[in-house]
Amino acid sequence: MKAQGTVFKYGDNVDTDVIIPARYLNSSDPQELAAHCMEDIDADFIKKVKKGDIIVANKNFGCGSSREHAPIAIKAAGVSCVVAETFARIFYRNAINIGLPIIECPEAAKAIAGGDEVEVDFDSGVITDKTTGAAFQGQAFPEFMQKIIKAEGLVNYINQR
Repeated sequence: MKAQGTVFKYGDNVDTDVIIPARYLNSSDPQELAAHCMEDIDADFIKKVKKGDIIVANKNFGCGSSREHAPIAIKAAGVSCVVAETFARIFYRNAINIGLPIIECPEAAKAIAGGDEVEVDFDSGVITDKTTGAAFQGQAFPEFMQKIIKAEGLVNYINQR
């Protein structure tokens, strides 16, 4: 499995309140959540993001509240993968549970710029910045995580078995 798209770049400590502001948590509809994804940190995100695009961030992406609305909003907005130096643990678990691929790779997170075209190979963990030609070794997903992501989340994976 691979992801390829244009990068939206963010810094340290992007918390769940800026990924999906609390004022929109009265909805659990993925498309409604997607319509407000990242609006408090990047007002133009939802106008510019295209299916397949990739978020790259620095340390502690997804910190804050443990709401699963955050990775749902990102995935429903069309983002195919999030690459970061580190993720908040509960965000990491929630992302995998809903089938949003995320990869920790400090070198890639530091080097890749917003607007770059990036490809992520989930089998090998290789992240290639097609704009600069640089390649980075992230951590590949174990087979069971790839199955969850391919099934579009843990519940679907369990229901398929």
